Amino acid sequence: MSNPKPDGAAPQVHPVDERLPGGRLFTLGLQHVLVMYAGAVAVPLIIGRALQLSPEQVAMLISADLFCCGLVTLIQSLGFGRHFGIKLPVMMGVTFAAVGPMVAMANVQGGPEGARAIFGAIIGAGLISIAIAPLMSRLLRFFPPVVTGTIIAIIGISLMRVGIGWAMGGPAFLAQSTDVPKLVQMVDAARQKAAEAAATLPPGAEAPAITLGKIPLVDNPSYGALDNMAVAAFVLVAILLLVRYGRGFVANIAVLLGIILGCVLAAGLGKMHFDKVAKADWFDIVTPFAFGMPTFDLVMVLTMTLVMIVVMIESTGMFLALSDLTGKKLGQKELAAGLRTDGLGTVIGGVFNTFPYTSFSQNVGLVGVTGVKSRWVCVAAGLIMIVLGLLPKMAALVESVPTFVLGGAGLVMFGMVAATGIRILANVDFKTNRNNLYIVAISIGAGMIPLVAPRWTQHMAHSLHPLLESGILLTAISAVVLNLYFNGGKADEAASVEAAKAAEAH
Repeated sequence: MSNPKPDGAAPQVHPVDERLPGGRLFTLGLQHVLVMYAGAVAVPLIIGRALQLSPEQVAMLISADLFCCGLVTLIQSLGFGRHFGIKLPVMMGVTFAAVGPMVAMANVQGGPEGARAIFGAIIGAGLISIAIAPLMSRLLRFFPPVVTGTIIAIIGISLMRVGIGWAMGGPAFLAQSTDVPKLVQMVDAARQKAAEAAATLPPGAEAPAITLGKIPLVDNPSYGALDNMAVAAFVLVAILLLVRYGRGFVANIAVLLGIILGCVLAAGLGKMHFDKVAKADWFDIVTPFAFGMPTFDLVMVLTMTLVMIVVMIESTGMFLALSDLTGKKLGQKELAAGLRTDGLGTVIGGVFNTFPYTSFSQNVGLVGVTGVKSRWVCVAAGLIMIVLGLLPKMAALVESVPTFVLGGAGLVMFGMVAATGIRILANVDFKTNRNNLYIVAISIGAGMIPLVAPRWTQHMAHSLHPLLESGILLTAISAVVLNLYFNGGKADEAASVEAAKAAEAH
């Protein structure tokens, strides 16, 4: 569905399609890259270690991930034919929703063989996702403002957990991290015990499953360190000063300038190191099927497909958030094209030795902070990501930015996402339709469950964990079901327009 031109008005370029000067595009694109980089490299680090790959192989996974982030971002923002690309300022990155299932797969079979099985599952799930994208896009009418506002608010609230974790200078969510040496000992002991038990079984009997006890944790001494939090606060204050007193382009790149100032301070305090930059290669080529041809297991493909359904529902929320922020209305065709790109990006990820892709919600907040709606900014960011994937030394330089520096910026950006949801909800009719209060209240409560009780699924079937550990998905399901229960399934176009205007008014 195209955006109609106003009657009697000269054709105007929508802010989403506006092409900015090259220098501004590069700077604004780099700002997007810095915001998403930490999340982009985290998944290949986790899965590479779970597969027990060599450091060189893990580095290859990171380069492949950066390359594919850029390539899929170009497809999503620039568009690829009629059927792929939502053509909004979207940054694509590896989804964390797939980490749990992929780690479980890696624990069953490690090394290159395990990698080939994981990549086969990813390719299969990506192909299925492309096929079901039109079906998922037909759910658009079930997302009126009371639903979209609630989902966008919980996206921002969920992301605050990430931003605060960054500011603390520790793992994303916890003051404790896994005691890797103890965990390795536990795995080795469990495997040896299972092998000994299997040796005593009669021929044809099924070998016992490997079971582990409670995962050992160790306190993270750097978590909540006052100096780390001071640097994060410095970045936050710098961004606020630039937003308040900066003009024009300076105000638009306030987040990038704040991060740069934070890096200068961190380097001066001896908290930012460049050892990895010196050791990294200048150039590296990303090759498809570097571990060999993938293998396909039906159960693994179906498991990853379930993850992709979760991802596509979350992506719908991200796309609707961007639609409200940019003032560009989405129809079923546009939404289907965006969701197909999630599937295509996942296929590309499996081919190029990396993982499933989705729109990065962190960057939605950056669009809200800067007010720059042009999708060409994300096109520039995609090109930068491709270059980083081909130039490991440059990637290592960006990777050297401490997480607590990003934390100060994260509080601004992620809070902006939540504020967008609140702004949309401000136009929902709560006076004459008090049922909307119940929709918002219960749905936000459902989305908070994984945030305040992260182990609430420990007594449930493991196959349900990808569904139940996503606060965004729980909020989406709750809001859609409750809206159907109270209001029926008819979309309120007038309310949608008002919500879009409210979200657009920066």
